[in-house]
Order: sequence, then C-alpha cells, then structure tokens
Amino acid sequence: MGLAESFKALADPQRREILLLLRQGSCTAGKLSERLKISPSALSYHLKTLKKADMVTEYKEKNFVYYELNTSLFDEIMLWFQAFCGEEKI
Repeated sequence: MGLAESFKALADPQRREILLLLRQGSCTAGKLSERLKISPSALSYHLKTLKKADMVTEYKEKNFVYYELNTSLFDEIMLWFQAFCGEEKI
C-alpha cells in the first residue's frame, strides 16, 4: 500500500461514496451499481482503483463476488494523520 494510491482513490467523490456504502457491510457489484446509479463498467473502474489502493477487498461466494472495506488500511491512514496531531510543536 502506498499513500499516493490511497489519496488518489479518495480524491474521487464516486469512490468515496462506494466506501461509504461498503462501510455498512459487504455488497455485490450489482447492488453497488444499482445504489449509485452508475453503469457496471464505471463501477468496475472505480473498484479496480480502490482495490489497487488496497482499500477494498473481494471474496467469492457461490456465483457472486462481494466487496468489503479493508479496515486495517484505514487504521494505517489514521495513524499517519495522527502523526501530525502530536502535542509537540516546532
């Protein structure tokens, strides 16, 4: 995981919306596409970017692929941000 990929993924409002939906739990691409009212190909592009940034993982169950948040990555990002909130001031 690189922070550059994470920030690139977060820069797009549509991808942030996907992350908010996945915060509620795992979901199939079809349901995500339906909820966001975007084409499957557009969703595929966004999911590919989120997976590359390691923000989303996928798993297969029967004939469906489910997507979910990689919460450990968000913990790492929060630790990185907290480094700027220390009590020491220069």
